Amino acid sequence: MPIMFNTLLKEAGVPVTEVRLLRHKDKRATRGRSPYELWRDDRPQFELYQSFQSIRNRPKLSAPYWAVFIVNLNDETMFGGLYGVQYRGLLDRDLPSPHVKNEIAKAGTEDEYELTVDPVLSDLIGRLFIDWGPGALAWVQYADRHDKRITELRTAFQEEAFPGFLNFIQPLSKLSKLPVSWTTALKSSRGVYLLTCPRTKEQYVGSATGEEGFWGRWQEYVHTGHGGNVALKSRDPSDYQVSILEVAGTSATVEDVLRMETRWQRKLQSKDMGLNRNLARGLDHQQT
Repeated sequence: MPIMFNTLLKEAGVPVTEVRLLRHKDKRATRGRSPYELWRDDRPQFELYQSFQSIRNRPKLSAPYWAVFIVNLNDETMFGGLYGVQYRGLLDRDLPSPHVKNEIAKAGTEDEYELTVDPVLSDLIGRLFIDWGPGALAWVQYADRHDKRITELRTAFQEEAFPGFLNFIQPLSKLSKLPVSWTTALKSSRGVYLLTCPRTKEQYVGSATGEEGFWGRWQEYVHTGHGGNVALKSRDPSDYQVSILEVAGTSATVEDVLRMETRWQRKLQSKDMGLNRNLARGLDHQQT
């Protein structure tokens, strides 16, 4: 028999009629500033993010408690805490939006709430996961009308461990959402990588030799769509998949890495059947 979230509220002495369920997943968020990333990396900014809300949502949000849930990078709905809520009135100052770059919440245009984490259920924060159900767009719901099934209770909050360089496979669109431990590993290593296009099935072998390793090189593709490569410039933008073919040793020189790259280009025939081009060496490795 499934365990329901309202059961936990009742056992803790919290009236379910006084609880609103909030699920934070904001598609408007700038890269690296999703509600989950704010919660994980900058808790004060997350608290600011949820402290001011649209005026039109005031009737739904009017309750003594908010049970807050956050959608993580695996699209799971994670418990973020039970908050005591006090409505403070209209926002009395301009505030930079925590989750959208260069956006300002203007004074008088948003409601502001004072939120305090309640110790009730605090030991479940980051550990408890629920099935929100089909109403994903209904991010505010009444607890007494929408009981949620608990899907998992983990021993501790822990993001997925880095899979290792040779097991790493991700689309470019997800790089900004990777755990900090993953990006740290990618920044610290250089070597040879593979780009594959999901639309054309073409591939490109490249090398990362800069100070920020694989991560820094891939960010060029994220920002430009082609990373300076001639063949990629000739294609429509695509969400390339990135993976690592070989990691260079700490003592390897740039020329060592470029020789590794040339070897992989020959193995995979990426100049004959892929997106590498037979250009002069200095141009072919520009910005790698």
